[in-house]
Amino acid sequence: MTDAPLNREAIDAVDASKQIDDILALPEHLRDALWRVESAKLEPHDAPGGLIVAGMGGSAIGGALARAALGDRASRPIIVMRDYGVPSWTTPDATVLCASYSGNTEETLAAFEAAGALGARRVAATTGGKLAAAAREEGVPVIPLPGAFQPRAAVGYALVIALEVAASCGAAESLHSEIDVAAAHTEELVAEWGPDGPEDSLPKQLARGLLGTIPQVAGAGLTAPIAYRWKTQLNENAKIPAHSAELPELDHNEIAGWAGAAELGQFSALFLDDSDLHPRIRQRIELTRGLIGANAAASFRVESRGETRLERLVSLVLLGDLVSLYLAVLRGIDPTPVDAIERLKGALIGG
Repeated sequence: MTDAPLNREAIDAVDASKQIDDILALPEHLRDALWRVESAKLEPHDAPGGLIVAGMGGSAIGGALARAALGDRASRPIIVMRDYGVPSWTTPDATVLCASYSGNTEETLAAFEAAGALGARRVAATTGGKLAAAAREEGVPVIPLPGAFQPRAAVGYALVIALEVAASCGAAESLHSEIDVAAAHTEELVAEWGPDGPEDSLPKQLARGLLGTIPQVAGAGLTAPIAYRWKTQLNENAKIPAHSAELPELDHNEIAGWAGAAELGQFSALFLDDSDLHPRIRQRIELTRGLIGANAAASFRVESRGETRLERLVSLVLLGDLVSLYLAVLRGIDPTPVDAIERLKGALIGG
């Protein structure tokens, strides 16, 4: 029901594991992540080969978001590797951040071994598991993550750790002070957009507008990896198909596919805008919305909020997380369990 309330009582009736509390704690996660990096006592290390963030799912997104938050302030390549191993061009002068919340992600474990064989400097970020054990055995620094989260709920930690490791290896300047400011800004958004906020708040409106549709989330520049984050949160929390795309590329192919959308199902489009996007990209967003409008069940243009790139990035991450959870509540589905993922992991182990 699109007019169903999205208050604490309604959320608690569906959200058995209280994932809403983890989402709302994003400001504290940002601050705590800084402390955890400091506790790992990383030695500054010059890495002309740049930074490779090896991880999967919620553990990998931090690298993509960090790269976007830094923009042209990154002085060396920052690459995200979502696969077994590391890129074939990896050299000993690169730093590899191996991120696995559980510490047992097989792709990340393979990347840890491959980076070690190449002689690259490694850093591990994990709650424990095989990754922590292997790292400690080989003298690799471990940034400890707090337990009891779904990996996707640790996005604040993943982002800050990637930023701080990038700074420690010379791939980018430090955003330490900006992280504190972004945390304070996010606290204001939590109050405005959270369950105790008004029923017509932006994330609640978006969740109601997306109900019953298959969303495509599009971004560009700063918002491109956030669009992917929205897609994965809609998949895992709301348990619906969702897709992401990037401008201007989607205007060279995907836009044509919208001609058949209405006859195939209820498809919706979200465009994640930012004040610092290229003016032509912002024009493309409006033109694209107009061209697909007749075949889209709904379309939305959502703009980031904040002064710095980091503030604006985090604002859209929080917004997407809340939209996905509110949509799960409207569908009457507990956002936490991801049964298909667990069954697949079990089948791989059994095989």
